[in-house]
This record gives sequence, C-alpha cells and structure tokens, in this order.
Amino acid sequence: MTGLSDIRIIAVEQYGAGPFGSLHLAELGADVVKVEDARTDGDIGRHVPPFAEGNDSLFFQSFNRNKRSVCLDLSVPAGTEVLHRLVQDADALMFNLRGDVPDKLGLRYADLRHLNPRLVVCSLSGYGMTGSRRAEPAYDYVVQGRAAWMALTGDPNGPPTKSGLSLVDYCGGLVAAMSLLAGVHAARRDGVGGECDVSLFDTAMAMLSYPATWYLTREHETHRKARSAHPSVVPFGAYPTADGWLMIACVKPKFFQRLTEVLGVPELAADARFATLADRRAHHAELDAVLDAALRRQRTDHWVSLLSAVGVPCGPVNGLREAFEDQQTADRGLVVATDHPSYGTVRHVRTAGRAWWPSPTPGRAPSLGEHREQVLGDELGLSAAELADYAERGAFGAATAEPGRTT
Repeated sequence: MTGLSDIRIIAVEQYGAGPFGSLHLAELGADVVKVEDARTDGDIGRHVPPFAEGNDSLFFQSFNRNKRSVCLDLSVPAGTEVLHRLVQDADALMFNLRGDVPDKLGLRYADLRHLNPRLVVCSLSGYGMTGSRRAEPAYDYVVQGRAAWMALTGDPNGPPTKSGLSLVDYCGGLVAAMSLLAGVHAARRDGVGGECDVSLFDTAMAMLSYPATWYLTREHETHRKARSAHPSVVPFGAYPTADGWLMIACVKPKFFQRLTEVLGVPELAADARFATLADRRAHHAELDAVLDAALRRQRTDHWVSLLSAVGVPCGPVNGLREAFEDQQTADRGLVVATDHPSYGTVRHVRTAGRAWWPSPTPGRAPSLGEHREQVLGDELGLSAAELADYAERGAFGAATAEPGRTT
C-alpha cells in the first residue's frame, strides 16, 4: 500500500475543475471512481474538439488518467440506489455541480450520513452552496471577469484579458482536493465526516492575495502593467532582446547589482534614482529604457547563459515546443505516455504532486462506463441479476445493457 491507495473517492464530475482536482489525487494513488451522466454520453469533456472521436477526446484524456468510469442516471431512483451503495464503502464523495444541485439530488452529507457517518462530501461549485449566487452556473472565464482577474491581466492599453490557462478551474480543483484530504484526515481521526464547500469564486477571490490586502486596507487599486511587469518590483517582467523576450525577476538588491554588471551598465546600481525597490518603482520608465537598449544588443539565450551563471532569476518566453524541449522538463520526467485504442500513444504532462512513494503507472482515461462490472460486481458484490435489474430500471441510462454505451 502506497500513497493514497487506501482512499476511495466517488467523483460525480465533469469538464475541467473537478476532474483536474481528482486527477491529482489519482496520480498520488487514490482510487477515483468517476460517475458519468448516463443521459449525456458521459462527461462533456469527452466531446471537446479539436481532437474528439466518438465518446472520447484528448481533452478528456488530459483530465482523467488513472480513474475508473461507471455510468449512472441520478435522476431516477435506481441510479441513486447504486450511488448510495457506492458511498457506503467510500472515503469521499466529490462533485462539481451548480451550488443548488446537490440538494436536489440528495448529495449533501445530511442526506448520506446514515449510509456512512465517516463520509466526506466535497462540493466544488461556481459560487458555493450558500449565498445569493449559489444557483448560478459559472465557468472559469466568467469567474475571472467577476473576481477582477481580467482587470489585472494584460496590457494596460488593451482590453480586459483572461489568463492564458483556466487557472480558476485548476486552482479550484486543487483547493477541493486539499479540502477533501483534510476532511478524510479529520473523519479518520474523529470517526465523523462532514462537508467541504469549495467554490471557484472563493478560490479566485482568495488568490487576489496582496492586491486584495492593499485595496482592503488602503483602497489602493492595482492596475495592469505593460509587458507583464510586476506591480511594485522593478526590474521584474518581460524585456526585449535581439531575437525575442526575456523574463527577469530582480526581487533582491543583489540580483539588480549583478544584472547591471552583466549588461555592462554598473553605474545604474550606484544611481540614486535606482537605489531601492521604491526608487526603482518610481523611476521605472528611465530604468527600463536603459535596460531595453542593453538587452537588445544580444540574443535571449546569450543573456540567459550569462545571467543564470551569476544567479539572476531569468528565463526565455517560450512557446509550447520550447517548453517541452527544455532540459529540465526531461530531467524531471514531466512527460508521460499512455496507450489508447484510437489515439495510439498519447503523451501527457504529468501532475506536479511528488512524494516519496512511487507514482502509479500512468493509465489512460477510461472509456465510458468501462468499469461497471469491476466496480459494481467484483468489488461492490452486486450479482448479475442485480446488475440486470438496475439496468432495467434505468440506473445506467435508459435501456442501457452494455457498459460504455448509452441510448
């Protein structure tokens, strides 16, 4: 037994945020049983283009490695009965549903505690299970707008801009996974489970961090800065070189001193206008003009080599190709491969969680309903007759008799 292999999670999840969180738990060893909606050909992520075939896609494969799939229709009593049998022996029930839906489906801890008092129910919704917006749907980009992220991102002369990745979804998934693990720890210690109420909105607001503190304490509005510059530290941002862009982060005085020496402008470090962080912030335009002129004389890799040699935090602004060709990517084993019956070898970036135990062998994401017999029959102990009865009563979808198929 290694890692989280003694934790079983029933995940009623779809698309990005919930699956991203449970993916990290699965790749740390947890047994994640993914419950998919039998009425909609499963997780909507199975149908996301551009690489979607049948009931599968490369998008879905990215979020659902090392999980098992069971199809249930939770809108009918038979489907709910099967879910109840699943949670009796589970450590946690995790779902990413709109905040008012768990009450309608009977998925709250109060609805399930009689089946398993130690159960941890972890909800990840757009706005939480309380509050005036609890019944509103939400997706990453919508929350980025509402939580001020788009007002803080991008060029000051451009339109409001989202982050390049779905960071609210991803961070929300990670916060849900962390909350779930804390809940399981408490339930095992105390013998009683409970409910985790995580939301994308809460996550996005919490990640405002120090700009939030500045605003709440001094009513200071942080504004967008050109070239991805830091709101208060200079030099800290993207600088042009002879062939591209270079990110530089001189948070400490020693980094600024070394930067000026490498660029051949050591007099900047002795200039009273640039003596402190506050001085450099006040005179950032003058400083950036000198740095731009110096950096444009050479290619990015030239400066990265020299600056890295003296410990100045820096790096190129890469595209995907360059990021995956970076030697550190190989050194850390960040690319893993799985075999897929349609896509052949699928290469993924692994999750970032690391611990002292070996990670599970990377496994492809499951086909739709692939593990019905294994999970419900072999492990839960339902007989063939019971499975047939549940199928007849619509537990696995209307008139569905075969795993992996819905009609």
